[in-house]
Amino acid sequence: MRIEIRHLRAFIEVADCLHFRRAAERLNVAQPALSRTIAQLEEAVGETLFKRNNRQVQLTEPGRVMLEESHQILTLLERAVIKTQRAGRGEVGRLIIGYTDFAITGRLPMILDDFRHWHPDIHFDLNFGSTAQQISHLQNRHLDFGFLTGPNLTPGLASRPIQRDHFIAAVSEQHPLATRNSIRLEELAHEPFIVGTTQMWQHFRRKLDDICAKAGFQPYVAQETFNSETIFGFVACNFGVTVHLECASNYVRKGVRILPLSNVDDSLVTEIVWRDESLSPVQKAFLDRLEVMLPAPEDI
Repeated sequence: MRIEIRHLRAFIEVADCLHFRRAAERLNVAQPALSRTIAQLEEAVGETLFKRNNRQVQLTEPGRVMLEESHQILTLLERAVIKTQRAGRGEVGRLIIGYTDFAITGRLPMILDDFRHWHPDIHFDLNFGSTAQQISHLQNRHLDFGFLTGPNLTPGLASRPIQRDHFIAAVSEQHPLATRNSIRLEELAHEPFIVGTTQMWQHFRRKLDDICAKAGFQPYVAQETFNSETIFGFVACNFGVTVHLECASNYVRKGVRILPLSNVDDSLVTEIVWRDESLSPVQKAFLDRLEVMLPAPEDI
């Protein structure tokens, strides 16, 4: 016979009262029905749970063990029900999020910190990746959200902007241009550039080539690296210069000078991207909170 929750609840009530009639009254069932339920439970576990005589009811040693375990089972069940209901309301769960260098040096830390404040029981699994990698992972359902370089033009994926960054130049503090308050992009035409790899920085590199072409030159790439930290490391030791985004000012290292580009109005947008389909409660909670804390898309 299969043990059901009703058997455990009946058993706990009898163990609490040590009296079948009073337990039956508390459970609002007939005493014979309660006795049958306890007999079914004893048959299922293969042990006598109560010592019965005309004057009293006592728990046996197996009965004491069963009582302790039954309380734990019901506690776990109640916890499971509560967690399930909270998950249905988007209050607990897990989100898998991808991000780029520009996202993590821009608004993403603020977004994550704000969401954790309002939803402390939703946990993040954060994965660094290029824009192309994140789009693939979203399509293959390996990510819930990607924070990547826009514009998103991929069918089946929805998006909204989270930040817009203008381009800046970064040079070593030892560089002759470091004393300036701003420069024109063409002043870097003959400088060696430190840039991200085409594989990882594909979208940025296309935009970089575009703004340099507008300024009348093609950048001479002296060194490619995988991340911003390494780019600024090479710039700090005067191996070359770089053109980056203004969000870099949030973490740029000692020995590097950030210079606005006075003749470049172009910018790059970082977007949050997700599959354009029905959202889980947790995914919806994340997007709802995002709309509260960020400016309207047209204002970014």
